[in-house]
Parts: sequence; C-alpha cells; structure tokens
Amino acid sequence: MSGSAISSQTPDWDAMLASGDARGQRGRPGISDIVFFLLLSLGAAYALFNYGFAMDYYEKLILVSAVPFFAWAAWLWHPLRNVMVLAGLTALLAIWLYSDGNGLINGDITRADSVFLLKYLISSQSAVLWMCALFVLATVFYWVGMFSKTAGWMATGLTWSAVFFGTVGLLVRWREGHLLGPDIGHIPVSNLYEVFVLFALITALFYLYYERRYATRSLGGFVLLVISSVVVFLMWYSITRDAHQIQPLVPALKSWWMKLHVPANFVGYGTFSLAAMVGFAYLVKEHGNTTSKKQLIPLFLLGAILCAEPMIFGSPDLSLTWMMYFGIGALLVGVILAFRKPIADRLPSLEILDDIMYRAIAVGFAFFTVATILGALWAADAWGAYWQWDPKETWALIVWLNYAAWLHMRLIKGLRGAMAAYWALAGLVITTFAFLGVNMFLSGLHSYGEL
Repeated sequence: MSGSAISSQTPDWDAMLASGDARGQRGRPGISDIVFFLLLSLGAAYALFNYGFAMDYYEKLILVSAVPFFAWAAWLWHPLRNVMVLAGLTALLAIWLYSDGNGLINGDITRADSVFLLKYLISSQSAVLWMCALFVLATVFYWVGMFSKTAGWMATGLTWSAVFFGTVGLLVRWREGHLLGPDIGHIPVSNLYEVFVLFALITALFYLYYERRYATRSLGGFVLLVISSVVVFLMWYSITRDAHQIQPLVPALKSWWMKLHVPANFVGYGTFSLAAMVGFAYLVKEHGNTTSKKQLIPLFLLGAILCAEPMIFGSPDLSLTWMMYFGIGALLVGVILAFRKPIADRLPSLEILDDIMYRAIAVGFAFFTVATILGALWAADAWGAYWQWDPKETWALIVWLNYAAWLHMRLIKGLRGAMAAYWALAGLVITTFAFLGVNMFLSGLHSYGEL
C-alpha cells in the first residue's frame, strides 16, 4: 500500500512493511533529522542573541529546552518537521516584510495594511482566516472522501494547509504584539482567541498523526466537525468582540508558567475532543446495520439543547448565531445517523476505533495531568496558594477525575465498546464546560478569560 492510497479499512501492516511503508515505525535519526536539529538550534541561538533582552532566565530555559523536544517530535513524525520548517520560513518572511527589508529587529505594524502578502495572506489575522476557511473546506472534502479517494486526498492536503496557516498566524501574531509596543507583545497562547487557534491546530495535528498511523481518512469528517465548531466560535468572537485585536496582558498572565501550562492543557483538550468524535464514529459503526431506536438518543439530546439555547444565551447577537449553529449541528447529526450504514461500511474496524480512542485519551490525560500540576505551581507563585477551589480549578479537577476513571475502568475492568464511546462523548461535554462554560457562566480568579 502506498502512502498516498490510504484505505478506509483495517490496514495490512505486513504488506505495508513489505512494500517499504514504515509509517508508525521509528528508526535511527537520519541526516535530515540532524539538519533539522541544527536549524532549530540556530534559530534558538538567533532568538537569544537578538531578543534575549526581553526574556527572563526561565523563558530562555524554555526556549533552549524546546529545541530537543521539537527535534524529537519531528523525528517521530517527519510530516511535523516539514510543516514546522515551512511555517517558520513563512513567518520569517512576514517579519521581514514588516521590517521593510532593514533587518528583523525593527518593524512597522502599519505595513500590514499596505504590503500585499501581509494584507491578504500572512499577517496574523489573514493567516488565521485562511486557516478557518481551509478547515471548513477540509471538513466538507472528508465527508465527500467517504465515497471518493480523490476528495479524501484533497481533504488531507487542505487540513495540512490549514495547520500551516494557523501556525504562521500564531508566530506572526507574536511578532506583531512586540511591534505594537514593548508592554504588549506576548506569546500567542494568552487569551481565548489565541488558545482557540491553538486548540484547532493541536486537534488537527493529532488527527493527522492517527490518520497516517492507522491508514484511514474516514475519521476526518467526524474530527473536523469539532474543529469547524471552533472556526464558528472564532468568527463570532472576532466579529462581536473584536477579539483578534492584540491587547496587553493582565498582570496575572505575565508569567513564564503560562508558556508551559497552556500548551500542555490544550494537548489534553484537543485529544479528549478527538477521542469523543472517534467515540461517535464507533457508535455509528456499531449500529450501522441495525434499526435500533438508540440511534435517536443523540438527536433527542441535541433537540433539547436547541430548545433550551435561547434561555441559556440571552443577548440577541449570541442567540441568533448559536441558534443557527445548534440547528445546523442537529441537522448534520441527523444526516449522519440517517446514512449510518454506508458510513459504517467505510469506517475502520471497531478494534481500531477503540484503540484510537484509548490512545488519544491516554495522551491527553498525561498532558492534562502535567498541566494541572503546572497550574497549581503557577497559582502558588501568583496567588500564594496551590489550590483555592476556584471554579476553573474545580472543573479542571472534574475533567481529570472523569478521564482518570475512564482509564481505570479500561485498564482494570476492561472497559470497551459502546460504554467507553458514550463515556468519551460525555467527557467532551464536561471538557467543553471546563474550557468555555466556566468563562461564560462563572466568575473567580480566572475571570480574566470571560467572554
């Protein structure tokens, strides 16, 4: 089986290895891996030399530690290396365009409105808009790709393109903040707008890894639905709250702890979301050849949310947007359930779906545990106490306990099948409230993240 002809069925690993396809198999680092490590090292050295004055000791340590980490990750999965190199070079081009060719240190933020490439392609906001459009297109092509190999191939390409533009957008946004003023620039994982972009990228990257690891594109339509929901939120948030504008950080966020806590947290959120959508695919696969009324349960739940939505969201602009969103969401779920038999025939085996779900939750739980510990250390540094039962902290604990119980039941009691899938879907509801609902409905020490 070649790397471009990805089957939607169980992959024949022996045949793949015999043909030279070693996806998922690690070998010794090659020349390209060493060159990539050297490029990362040179980039870190350049950043330290030119921008070290703006970093404290811990930030410099994080930068240096990031070099072996990303080199290791790129060695495990070479496509990650490719997108990192392309995005890094494109971001450097954008920084150079801001500087009018007079070096990369100085720059003029107003050039974003006059330079063609910046205005329409690689300024932070332009790149994020391209990311959003490409993710939505990829979602459509993944569903068409259920019945067309060409469309499936295009869907993967569109998803990689979206990841590329999103990464460029975050990198360039980092530079744009510093061009606005020395007290404004910050790492672009510091507010709700930025972390939603990060969430979309992490979820997409983990999906792309599993797509190649298990040789199937048939899960793309399911996972990309979550990312398309993120796109809807980003568009609404930018239009109604002007959230894409770069603002100075509140004092609580001016901490090097944030640079570790937030990315680790969103690896957890992204993989938990991926696991939930794989769980949905599992249920579609399991019930694909039955006429059980259990298929109506998801529609019933979505209908209840749709009816309750106007009471939950009071402001007119929010209600109209999200009434349409929930309505379209209910329609999409209904269509998926109505055509569950042909969709189920193209999904991987239940064993593969179960394995992806388990691996995603295991990875997410590990990162979320680290993020929770880092958050406690950050809280001690900022507020003088490791834990204060703030609503965000409390719901983070609920998320952790939920997935700890899921993993315990799987490893100790052998949890498998529909129960595990329904639990993963329920976990997405819990995680979503911890991620977003707390910011909307509750207040506390984390109130700087309110909508």
